[in-house]
Amino acid sequence: RLYEVAGPRGRLAPAPRVVLMGPCGCGKTRVGRALAAALGLPFLEGDEFHPPENVAKMASGEPLDDTDRRPWLAALAGALKNEAGAVAACSALKRSYRATFDADTYFVFLDAPEAVVLERVRQRGGHYMPPS
Repeated sequence: RLYEVAGPRGRLAPAPRVVLMGPCGCGKTRVGRALAAALGLPFLEGDEFHPPENVAKMASGEPLDDTDRRPWLAALAGALKNEAGAVAACSALKRSYRATFDADTYFVFLDAPEAVVLERVRQRGGHYMPPS
């Protein structure tokens, strides 16, 4: 486990809570699963924390607004807080969204060229949010 290394004062560092953030199609899930496996931590897929109303709204091609996102972000932040350490995938593009999480949460922004992101979104299957 990579996080079980001695810190600057010789103590073991606590397991991190990491949120991989970025736009749709940037690789949050793929990178998140790999990072969680490398660290020996659970992976939390942010999409799995959406309430049914959000899923229905996105499936119809309608984007979520801040009001829609509040219960989703609260559920994901609560699940992350309940883990001793974990890696999560969540867009979290606004500072106000990131403020929902505990102060000891690390955020890693993933990005990719627009053409790559668009192609990934077009080719992925089984997701309720259609490409727009």
